[in-house]
Order: sequence, then C-alpha cells, then structure tokens
Amino acid sequence: MKNVKTVIVVLVALVGAFVLASSIYTVDEVEQVIITQFGKPVGQPVTEAGLKFKVPFVQEVNPIDKRVLEWDGAPSDMPTKDKLYISVDLFARWRIVEPLQYFLRLRDERSAQSRLDDILGSETRNAVAKHELIEIIRTTKDRVPLRDAVLASTEQGANMGELVPIEKGRKLVEEEIFSAAAEKVGVFGIELLDIRFKRINYNESVRPKIYDRMISERRQIAERFLSEGNGEAARIRGNRVRDLNKIQSEAYRQVEEIRGLADAKATEIYAQAYNQSPQAVEFYEFTRTMASYPSIIGDSTTIVLSTDSDLFKFLKGMSVGAD
Repeated sequence: MKNVKTVIVVLVALVGAFVLASSIYTVDEVEQVIITQFGKPVGQPVTEAGLKFKVPFVQEVNPIDKRVLEWDGAPSDMPTKDKLYISVDLFARWRIVEPLQYFLRLRDERSAQSRLDDILGSETRNAVAKHELIEIIRTTKDRVPLRDAVLASTEQGANMGELVPIEKGRKLVEEEIFSAAAEKVGVFGIELLDIRFKRINYNESVRPKIYDRMISERRQIAERFLSEGNGEAARIRGNRVRDLNKIQSEAYRQVEEIRGLADAKATEIYAQAYNQSPQAVEFYEFTRTMASYPSIIGDSTTIVLSTDSDLFKFLKGMSVGAD
C-alpha cells in the first residue's frame, strides 16, 4: 500500500512538472511573441523580455524577430526612360513594428522576404522606367567631373567631358522608391527603414554595344589629337622652309653686296692706276679693247667697222697674217 502511494506521488509530481514546463516560456531581448490557441492569435503580442506563462497544451508560442532585418534583392534587368536596359541590384533594411498584423498577414520571415521582393522590385522598376539612365547613375547635380588638362586646352576638346545636366539624381530616385514601397509594406506590420542601389550595370545584351561606342569615342579623340599633331608638324616644316629661304635670300643679298663693293673697289683701284698719266690711260684703253675682241670676233664672224671706230683704230697697223 505504501509503495502504491509512493508511485502515485511520483506520477503526480511528474505530471505537475510536465504541465508547469508546458505553461512556462521565455521571451528573449530580440524577440516578440504571438500566442496562438488552435492556430488563432489570442491576447496582445508579448514584447517585454522575461519569463512568461501560457495555457499548457492548448496555446503555442510564435516568436517574431524585432531586430533590424536585411533584404537583399537579386539583380533584375529593367529599361530606363531612354530605352537602355540595365541590371539593378538593391538592398534594404526593415523591421517588424506590428507583430500581430505581421503574423496574420505573413506568418514568417520567408513570406515577408517574398512579399518584399514583389513590392520593392515593382517600385524599383516603375521608378527606373520614369527616369533616364544619367539620373539613376549620378549622385548629385553639383558634381564637377575630372577633365584632362591637355584635352581641355584644345579648341575641339573645350566642351568634352562636360556632364549632362540632371534634375534629381540617384539619391532622390532612391527616396521615391522608398516612399512608394514604405506605404505598401506598412499594411503587413513592417516598417521600411532604408533602401539603396547596390549596383547598376548595363544589361549583358547591350554591354558590348556600349563598350564599342566608348572605344569609338576614344578613337575619335585619338584621331583628333593625331590630326592636330600632323597639322602642327606641317606648320613646323613650313616655318623651317620659310626660315631656310629667308636665310638663303639674305646670304645671297650679302654676297651680292660684297661682290658689288669688291667690283667698285677694283674699279676704283683700276681708275687710280690708269689715270696717273696720259700713257696709262691710253694703255688701259688698249688692254680693254683687246680683252673685248675674243668675245666679239669668232672664227666665222664678219664685222663691218667704220674707219673712225674705236675697235678699228687698233687694227689699222696690223698685217693680214699677223697673229
């Protein structure tokens, strides 16, 4: 009899311990709890950490994270307003602020992530489609680009490298997506904290065309530099020929001036030498006349001279056979 009582006491103690264990639960600092009874929420969400009690076996504890959670969307291809297909990669931060609404509409984090994929992806596609690519890439309209000093100094490159003016910029586009998406996810008990573009790239199908266009533009700049270099080389060669002709012309002028001065000096010396006496003058006339004969008279030359000619007077006394 005594053994039966002992067994009954032990069984009652075990059942009591089991019932007590089933009615006690703990809430962590980073959690909030929804209590459900037969699958339906009962009471208010438990948001304070500590040891809590529930009806054993009937009620179930559903923990919900109350920390800031991460959403990292998959890259998605979408067109811009200027018909350029780009691959957009987003990330966002969110948290659960109304756990009961969240539990009724979504139940778990996996469903929430799926719904965020739909809403944020849709709003991103709408925002990208309303703006040109430059508006999504550029951060601010006040940014000044770095420009090549040599290229900027040329007349053709004065306007090259200037940024296309924008109205909004990437930050305001992100704010548009955030405002539209925050309102839609709010009905699920979710607060959207932030959203940012992680990466924006050209679509794989159009990327080779974009690169080809960039290469073509660089080649045009190279050709412009080459053309300017050839023009500068032609100018230098022209200046060289002009300077060479100028030097040769000045040298020839100086030579002629020196030659003229030498002839004048020689004439002056001859004049001084042959004007010293009448005999010297007569001898000078004779030598000059003799020197002119070879240039006037040839082997087959026939000359008719008058008897009072200066050329004839020195021939009067010459014999026919004289050499």
